[in-house]
Amino acid sequence: MTQADPNQTRAVYEAQAAAYDAQRSRSLFEARWLARFAACLPEGGRVLDLGCGAGEPIARWFMAEGFTLTGVDFAGAMLDIARQRWPEGDWRQADMRSLDLGERFDGIIAWDSFFHLTEAEQRETLRRMAAHLAPGGSLLFTAGPEAGEASGTVGAATVYHASLSPAGYAVLLEELGLRLTGFLAEDPDCASHSVMMARRIT
Repeated sequence: MTQADPNQTRAVYEAQAAAYDAQRSRSLFEARWLARFAACLPEGGRVLDLGCGAGEPIARWFMAEGFTLTGVDFAGAMLDIARQRWPEGDWRQADMRSLDLGERFDGIIAWDSFFHLTEAEQRETLRRMAAHLAPGGSLLFTAGPEAGEASGTVGAATVYHASLSPAGYAVLLEELGLRLTGFLAEDPDCASHSVMMARRIT
């Protein structure tokens, strides 16, 4: 597969929003990680879903569990679908690479979104995520099982993926005042996703 251009990710999601939403699994294979993450949050706490897409199934799960959800995505076409489903929801168009909401959240999740950034962008974005976490807040995101670049698909289009090494993430998180609390590479019970969870300790 030809290496995708990281600068085209937003355009791909804009063009493929309906196709992506139609193909997105609703089976909640993520449920075990979501529940582990939610157990670290206060009841009804504020959750920031970065790269929320059309809201299915991650945002829906948090709202159903009684959390106060803010969904952020850089693709307007994805947010249009989310707003049609939940017009009362807090849906905001923004790029996580320049995230500056002036708010803090009890939990931040970036599921199948953060890994579209380059290594340098991930380092800066993690800094921004940490700044948006309340003391004791938790972070959950998907990455790769090892350092490197790869390509994936959204609808009929190819998209860029990248990852630091697990140790690289752990060191960076520690530098940002977070501690790694969970990691599993290519979790067989989570559609082979590599999942990281951390908690703000400073």
